[in-house]
This record gives sequence, structure tokens and C-alpha cells, in this order.
Amino acid sequence: MKKIGILGGMSWESTAEYYRLINQAVNKRLGGVHSAELIMYSYDFHRLERLLHQDKWLEISDILVAGAKTVKSAGAEILALATNTAHKVAGDIESQVDIPLIHIADATAEAIQAVELKTVGLLGTAMTMEEEFYRVRLKEKYGIDVVIPDANDRQYVSDVIFKEMVRGKFLKESRDGYCEIIDKLAQDGAEGVILGCTEIPMLVKPEDTSVKLFDTTGIHTRKIVDVALGDD
Repeated sequence: MKKIGILGGMSWESTAEYYRLINQAVNKRLGGVHSAELIMYSYDFHRLERLLHQDKWLEISDILVAGAKTVKSAGAEILALATNTAHKVAGDIESQVDIPLIHIADATAEAIQAVELKTVGLLGTAMTMEEEFYRVRLKEKYGIDVVIPDANDRQYVSDVIFKEMVRGKFLKESRDGYCEIIDKLAQDGAEGVILGCTEIPMLVKPEDTSVKLFDTTGIHTRKIVDVALGDD
């Protein structure tokens, strides 16, 4: 089993899900009382959130690269970011830390290709939905077209993430609002929808909508375990 390095705390709510899901997956695969060999660097999200909203990505990159170097020096053999948005600086980490980074968008694209979908919707922070690092990667590497909500709905989705979910609030009215937006994406041609923020799967479940959902937390953690156990 390879030692897994996780950069988390963005937010701790979803990072706790990473820890739980990775250990459950390892135990299911290996049985007995097996669990993951895992090194986690968990950030104080207050600082990173302020930098995100100030668009200070060079500072964010420096912070994440330093954390990645720390988990590598502690023995990590593979690396993952327990968040979608921070993958904007994934290339910086890959260029400066010489252990494999398991990219969340690649894992998600593979899951989409496995069910042969060509067009998907994307929910996440405003940065994830609006900037190119996620959508363009899916299009250029995997031929997957991505549709996003309109400006008002993007603001709503992002506000719920930062004002509620990262603070541990998962409200029924917000779930209903997300489901309405998911339905709109389906009407705009999406064959499925990526839950492209690692908190969203704690709010919206498959049974809440008839639209196919791609839970990036679950997809990413399964991919991490596959790589750690040498099955990928």
C-alpha cells in the first residue's frame, strides 16, 4: 500500500469525508482491520478563503506547494487535494513536488466516460464553474462538454458553499435550490451533473433528483485508493 498524502481543511467538513471514505474503501478491499496509511496536512481555511476571494492565487499556490512538500517529506508517496477549487494550482504542485498528484477532474472525467456521457453540468464555487482550469481540462483531455448555470444561479450555488456548507450547515431549502438548478442544467442539455465542490455531496444525494450525479468526493477517494493499492 502506498502512503497517501492529503491536503485538506478546505473545508474540514469535506476533508473528514475524505478520511472516512478512504479508510472504508481500503477496509472493504483488504478486509480484516485494514485501514489506509495516510498523512494529512489540514489548513486553517479562514486564511485560504480570504485569499480565494481576493484572487491571490500566487499566495495560495505557495501555501499549497509548501504543504505538499511537507507531506512528501513525512513519507507520502502519492498526493491528493481534498477540494475541487484548489486544483487551479495543481500544475504548480506537480511541477515542484515529485510524487504523483491524483487530479480530481481526471478521476471525474473517467467516471463520466465510463457511462458514455458527452455533456455534463457543473456545480461548484464560482471559481470552479467560471474559470477554465476544470471545464477546459474535461473538454481538451476527454472530449466532455460542460454547461454551467447562469450568473444568478452561479452566485447562489457559490454563496451556499461559502456561507453554509463550509460552516457545517446543510439546509433543506438550499438542497431544493440546488435541485432546481440541476433540473435547469438538464434542460440545457446536461446528461448528468458534476457535484464539483467536495461539500455538495453532503447536501444533494442521488435520490434527490432524477438527473445522474457525479459525486467528486466519492469518485476522487475511490481513485486515490485504487492508486494506493496499485490497481490503477
